Amino acid sequence: MIREKIVKSVLNKHKRRDAWFLDDYSVNPYEGCGFNCVYCYIRGSKYGENLSEKLTVKSNAFEILDRQLFNRAKKGQYGIIALASATDPYMPIELKYERTKGFLEIILRHRFPVLVLTKSDLIIRDISLLKAIDERAILPTDLKNTLHRGVMISFSLSTADEKIAAVFEPGAPAPIKRLEALQVVKTEGFLSGINLMPVLPFISDTDEQLEDTIRMAKSYGADYIIAGGLTLFGNGPTDSKTLYFKLIQKYFPEQAERCRQLFDSSFSLPAAYQKQLEQRVKVFSKKHGIRNSIIGKAEI
Repeated sequence: MIREKIVKSVLNKHKRRDAWFLDDYSVNPYEGCGFNCVYCYIRGSKYGENLSEKLTVKSNAFEILDRQLFNRAKKGQYGIIALASATDPYMPIELKYERTKGFLEIILRHRFPVLVLTKSDLIIRDISLLKAIDERAILPTDLKNTLHRGVMISFSLSTADEKIAAVFEPGAPAPIKRLEALQVVKTEGFLSGINLMPVLPFISDTDEQLEDTIRMAKSYGADYIIAGGLTLFGNGPTDSKTLYFKLIQKYFPEQAERCRQLFDSSFSLPAAYQKQLEQRVKVFSKKHGIRNSIIGKAEI
C-alpha cells in the first residue's frame, strides 16, 4: 500500500559538503524503498525502517521544493543536490508518481547541480532532462574550476555477481542492468561512476570479487569507483543486522561466525578492516585505470 503525506520541508542542507559525493543538499522524493536491500542503513538506524509496504509519497513536495530552491537561489546559495540519500529515486513507483522527474524539473528551473544516486536503469527515461540540468546548472564557486559539470550519476553496487545480488538486493534491478545503464549515460556524455557500497565482508570483498567488479565498472565506462564498507544497525526482527545475519547463516554459513565477530560490538566495521579494504580497492583501481573520486585523475 502506498501512503501519501503532507510535508513541511523537502530540501535538507548539510552542515558541510560530503567529501565523497560533493553534495551540499539532499532531497528524497519518497519515504521507504521498494528495493528492500537487506543491508540498507535505514533499517534499524535513526532514519527508521526501509520496508516496501511503508512506501510514502510526499504529495505536496513539488510546491515545497520549488519554494525552498527559489529562496536558496535568490541568495546565491547554489550547491550540489543529492537525489536521493534515504531512498532510491527510481523505484518502480516512480513510473506512476513521477516525483523524481518533477524534482528534476524544479531543480532545472532554479539551475542547481545534481548528483543522482540509484540502483535503477529507469534513470534513462530522464536523460533529456538531465542534459538540460548538466548544461544550465550554476556550480558553487569553489567547484567551478574543477568540476565543470552540472550532473553526476552514480550507480550503486554491492557486488557484480548476479546470484549474490539476488540474495541481498531482492527488489533491485540486476547488477548488469545498472552497468548497462551506466554505459548508456556515458554514451550520452555524462560524468558517471559506481558506488561500490556496501562491500560485503568475506563475500564481495575477496580479491577476485573486488577486481572483477572494478574491471567491469571500467569496461562499461565508469569515470570513477568509490568503495565503502558495510554498516549494520539494530537488533529488532526487521533491523538490518538481524536480517543480514539470517541470510549469511542461510546462504554463507561458513562465513557467519567471522562476520559476527566483525560487528561484535559496533554497527560499523573495525578501522583496520576498512583501511585494508581501501588499500586493496586502490590497487585494483590503479591496475585498471580508474580513479576513486568523482573529480581528479586515476593513479598510474
